[in-house]
Amino acid sequence: MNVLVTRKLPSSVLDRLRAVANVDLYAGDAAIPPDELRARVADKHALVCLLTDTIDRDVIDAAPSLKVIANVAVGYNNIDVAHAHARGVIVTNTPDVLTESVADFTWALILAITRRLSEGERLLRRGEWKGWARDFMLGTELTGKQLGRVGLGRIARAVAARAPAFGMRVAYTSRRDTPGDGGPRSQVVLPHAESMSLDRLLNTSDVVSLHVPLTPDTRHLIDKRTLARMKRSAYLINTARGPVVDEAALAWALQQHLLAGAALDVYENEPAIHPDLLGLENVLLVPHLASGTTETRTAMADLAVDNVMAVLGGRAPLTPVS
Repeated sequence: MNVLVTRKLPSSVLDRLRAVANVDLYAGDAAIPPDELRARVADKHALVCLLTDTIDRDVIDAAPSLKVIANVAVGYNNIDVAHAHARGVIVTNTPDVLTESVADFTWALILAITRRLSEGERLLRRGEWKGWARDFMLGTELTGKQLGRVGLGRIARAVAARAPAFGMRVAYTSRRDTPGDGGPRSQVVLPHAESMSLDRLLNTSDVVSLHVPLTPDTRHLIDKRTLARMKRSAYLINTARGPVVDEAALAWALQQHLLAGAALDVYENEPAIHPDLLGLENVLLVPHLASGTTETRTAMADLAVDNVMAVLGGRAPLTPVS
């Protein structure tokens, strides 16, 4: 069996795969060029890819023997899943293994933006700190405030589970009664969480954290209209997918002081960032690091390879995308 891997993975993971298949590894640091991707996948039975790889109809059709596409990510908006399934190709992702690291990271963003940590560090590095002062760079406390979750998935629930430690009450909104991943309802896991419409959640929450997949319905879910619904003292956190937020609208809202700040780990056109955001002090910009721990990234790669080995061995995949 022949497998194309589009990016370097931990050697321990590649060794497992090489024990059962012929591995063609693209060793470049950036995403594999589309033409090269189509050429190299032509004789492959499996494809291990990342969210930065566009696996569209042309790529899928270029590989007549393809049996499985294993995405080393939870999201799969980079893959034409419908066309893959029409061609009889199984698509898998890597849920669960990054839930805790992303939830921890989300709270790191919340704490950093509400206490102005990145803003303070930049000031120090510029040599502008004049010493302690009673009213210097005052931030916002979380105790007694409301955390609003947009979404009901695993990561959203893990973020909410940490809220009581910071004295926050939890609200949530979702277009579905149950999480898209088939997990238990939020109120089963967190009885204190209150269900709200999106408008009410935006209007009443002190921190709004986004946890939805990128779909046609969620693209620019956060736009000028929804940003205008937020409290002027509120903070927006995005560790989901960049295009869920209209970056131009967010820059405008921050410039107009329609909200207190924002912390972003993902962007509309990665690695590009809207230039108006770059000059603002009340936005924390992080280069897509939410799952970026050695343990989590290795576990994600392991799960992707487990899916490939299962399908090529004639077994059911562990985490198929339906």
